[in-house]
Amino acid sequence: MKRLTYIFAIVAMLLGMIGNVNAQQKWSFSSVSATDQANLNADTENWTYDSSNSRWTSKAIITDEALNANNVELEFTKGLKFTLGAVDYVRVDRKKNCLTLNNKLAKVTISGVKAGQVLTVKCQSSSSSTARKITATNITVTSGFEESTSSTTNVGTVKEDGSIILQSTGGLYVYSIEVTNPGEEDGGDEPAGDDLSVAQSTMNNQAVLTLSDQTKRYYNTAELTSIDIDGTNVKIVKGNNSYTFANKVTDISFTKGVPVDGGEEGNYNNTQGKVKINEAKGWLESAYVKFALFEGATSYNVYVKGGQYADYTKIDGPLVRSYGTYGRADVVGLKADSYSLKIVPVNADGEMAEAANEVTSLVVKNYDRGGFAHMNWTKGIGAYKDDGALKQGAKVIYVTKDNFNTCTLEMVKDNKGNMETFVGIGNILQAKKKGYDTTPLSVRIIGQITASNADAAQRMTDQKGLQIKSDNDDTDLAVTIEGIGDDAIFDGFGLGVDGGCDVEVRNMAFKGQGSSDDNMEIKGTQHIWVHHCDFFYGMKGSGDHDKGDGSLDCKDKCTFATFSYNHFWDAGKAMLCGMKSEVTTNLLSYHHNWFDHSDSRHPRVRTSTVHVYNNYFDGIGKYGVGATMGSSVFVENNYFRGTFRPMMSSKQGTDATGDGTFSGENGGIIKSFGNVFAEKPKNFSFITYQTNNTSFDAYEATTRGEVVPSTVVTLAGNTTYNNFDTDPSLMHDGTVDAAGDVPSIVTGYYGAGRLNHGDIEYTFTNSTDDADYGRIAGLDNILSNYKSSLVGIFGDETSQGGGEPGGGDEPGGDEPETPEGTIVASFDGSPSYSMFTVGGDYGDGKITYNGTYYKKGVKLNSKGSIKFTPTQNYTMTIVLATSKDGKTVKINGTASPSAGADNTEGKYREITGISLTSGTEYTLTVGDKESIVMLIILEPKS
Repeated sequence: MKRLTYIFAIVAMLLGMIGNVNAQQKWSFSSVSATDQANLNADTENWTYDSSNSRWTSKAIITDEALNANNVELEFTKGLKFTLGAVDYVRVDRKKNCLTLNNKLAKVTISGVKAGQVLTVKCQSSSSSTARKITATNITVTSGFEESTSSTTNVGTVKEDGSIILQSTGGLYVYSIEVTNPGEEDGGDEPAGDDLSVAQSTMNNQAVLTLSDQTKRYYNTAELTSIDIDGTNVKIVKGNNSYTFANKVTDISFTKGVPVDGGEEGNYNNTQGKVKINEAKGWLESAYVKFALFEGATSYNVYVKGGQYADYTKIDGPLVRSYGTYGRADVVGLKADSYSLKIVPVNADGEMAEAANEVTSLVVKNYDRGGFAHMNWTKGIGAYKDDGALKQGAKVIYVTKDNFNTCTLEMVKDNKGNMETFVGIGNILQAKKKGYDTTPLSVRIIGQITASNADAAQRMTDQKGLQIKSDNDDTDLAVTIEGIGDDAIFDGFGLGVDGGCDVEVRNMAFKGQGSSDDNMEIKGTQHIWVHHCDFFYGMKGSGDHDKGDGSLDCKDKCTFATFSYNHFWDAGKAMLCGMKSEVTTNLLSYHHNWFDHSDSRHPRVRTSTVHVYNNYFDGIGKYGVGATMGSSVFVENNYFRGTFRPMMSSKQGTDATGDGTFSGENGGIIKSFGNVFAEKPKNFSFITYQTNNTSFDAYEATTRGEVVPSTVVTLAGNTTYNNFDTDPSLMHDGTVDAAGDVPSIVTGYYGAGRLNHGDIEYTFTNSTDDADYGRIAGLDNILSNYKSSLVGIFGDETSQGGGEPGGGDEPGGDEPETPEGTIVASFDGSPSYSMFTVGGDYGDGKITYNGTYYKKGVKLNSKGSIKFTPTQNYTMTIVLATSKDGKTVKINGTASPSAGADNTEGKYREITGISLTSGTEYTLTVGDKESIVMLIILEPKS
């Protein structure tokens, strides 16, 4: 035995010597060790930590040196040498699982390579639209090393003994680096079997083979040499390896990969002496910038240019916030376009203009407005128009944990146009319920607001949450509740919407509501749109309330509703749709939601007519879509991964063969088309009408426009499908994506959940979490200990902001002496700007101007007048209602030009081109006949 031990030792020594002669070197940047994290956090002199993105950025200037933190070489990059200047830094990125080279000047050196060894680098451009590449010295290229926006595998052979220097052509995510001996594995994805397939990936472009048993095989297109088709045989070729599927492949499709976080960085230059920009991106109708704190600055002014802003325009103060080690500004209400942001530090003497820095080329896209909420509704949902900008005359109010109960807003309180100042956001929203105040309102939530921050008097629903309410379902509320940035959250209470119409909720998170309460509950509301929100656990309760109650429920004849791009984190009961009073003409759509290891109700539908499309069912514990009580549900082009009961109709099909716990109610009909079932569990069950025409889960259509025959009826209730999806008068016109692209779209940068997928991170383990009905301990712990890293608003602790640039009124704070940009003053029972003084009475004008409805205006008769004094030169337009005969007004006693032609659709006429001089008082009085002034529009002269 001892002799064998000696022999093994000698062999090991010889192998070690051989390895040193031709050593292999491998770096995977998929994880950061606890030791590295501790050292990175401790070394604040050389590293900056961004908690919202879970990454550390190097501040060191080094030349061909190891990456150190806390005077210790990082395990993450051990053995590599770096050359970094003042701006060409690197990032250790735990969220993207990569090493980021953030500038084309950054260099990485691999020492000790030998001729003939193989270099493999896996990387991807940090921009979704700008192609970039990695370059390498001392190699002969085999493949790759070409510009691309997709994930690339770059392979080359070492020319001679020595070193390799890697350098990017711009911002680049590097996932792994390997130097291997010829013939060794390149460290790529392990095949799922002998067929050379890899795991399904949302980040890589993939070819997808569907086999005759409906299972899928995935192949990264960058790794494929060819796919050869010979009759019924399909041959996969990867380099020197191949595999042939004989008479098994029924379909071949391709999916486009999307980077894990994606987004296109703007262009900026961090020169010495200026504010350093850490990160800047455009998103959906918004853009943001993160910047380093500047020495001597007490606050920052941030300006936006592009889209509706021809010149740099200052954004509201509450949008510029401190996160302790860095600053952040978010600009919302942007039209799709390219934008620039300028950050100017401010000290006691004013703006430090010489230290200003700007970022350009921020690409902003529009939200996807597909679905029933926008059907037969052209003026925009909530406070915003369909182009992304605020509706004319809209008001904006900012709400934080500090002013939730004390923020103020002056609003119309009765049908006589009398005004009252309402205190607290709950009371402000309640003041909308009678429909007296018709001004569009954007409520912008900043940071974490807990139940302890929010007085019970402001939370008045039966869900013990904030409430938007109306006495009538057709009262136009025109309210948007929106989170600012990636960390806005209601913690410990939810949101209720009861009645009314024209309501939007976006970019918000909800967690910790009562165990018997919903995160969101909607009752009877029409034209409501809830999108890009994160839904987390409620408080733990008994029975089926282990994770709280519903995440996003609607009932009481809610209709013309869209719930889209929401992220449900291990929800117990995700989405109830209907209770007892619904009818088949209630129209609702659910699309591009990410049901991330949640259990049931995606949605659970009673009676209503529902379109469920392009959702990602990602490891569903109980069931996907459920139909009951005569509902008609079109389930189209969804991606079901790890879902063993994708669709069910109560008391038939799978529900009748299993334990029957889904529902004891009569069934509904589901029409299924174009759905993908991937990674099917062992107990997968989907029974089609074509398989069993008596007891089935769904009618599987062969074409999208196929009409379900009237002979297809539910086993319990004998109800039929209403074929709404083939009736143009009943079906919305939203675009439907290919099912294979859904995981990439939904999990991508513009996908489900808040901006950048929010500030709460957790990665599920599919092998254990797919079928776990309980609370996931790791996620539960993160949520229980969550605390926002927001410090406050720079220079303004009141959290009360100014009017939106070019948009709405002042949200309860002190109005600036000179409102910036174009002023659109409305008189819907009161002046929307305090610079106007009204004499006389208000009258009903009822016009629609640029998509916004205005009910009241100022009567210019013997008693009526409007006075104001502009503080800069303007060109004025006066908008009159056609319900009165007057076509001119008098301005300081002189008749104005005559109004133009009537706009018969909007019921208004305009007097245009009136020149106003700064500092001059103007009085508008009756002209040729009595008129009603609905709007005064003041455009600054250049």
